[in-house]
Amino acid sequence: MSANFEAKKALVEEIKNKIQSAKSIAFVDYRGLTASEDTKMRKAFRDAGADYKVYKNRLMLKALEALGISGCEKFLEGTTAVAFSNNDEVGAAKVIVDTIKETKKMEIKFGILNGTVVDSKAVEALAKLPSKEVLVAQLLGMLNTPATNLVRVLNAPIQGVAIALNAVANKG
Repeated sequence: MSANFEAKKALVEEIKNKIQSAKSIAFVDYRGLTASEDTKMRKAFRDAGADYKVYKNRLMLKALEALGISGCEKFLEGTTAVAFSNNDEVGAAKVIVDTIKETKKMEIKFGILNGTVVDSKAVEALAKLPSKEVLVAQLLGMLNTPATNLVRVLNAPIQGVAIALNAVANKG
């Protein structure tokens, strides 16, 4: 076997490992980006805990097929880059959508979420979701609200008595 074939096998394994460990994956057509725009976007991916790589379509297709993920063949044509979101499901999608808004040059091809192929609209919808930390904070706020209201209701009679006693003390 040639060294080139072994290198391609290693790349397919690398892609498979990244797919398996990613929480979500977005595939984009990156045509038209300037070097400075690409550098800025790559920094945003690093900050979001995501990997952004350009692999050959054929190698990505082999890795996806080896993992039993199908339905990607029609999307893997032309220039394709892939963003693996490792920390949370929305990180890479947010960076991509923000870059598209800013540069008007990229296009989302498709994505993978929980091993399922999703279209570009699903990736855009994913980008609109708040981060995990924000969602947890919102949930805790919702769980805390009934307890806060109960404390206020239970405190109201005592507060009323205290106000009445204070008024009597000020008159006398």
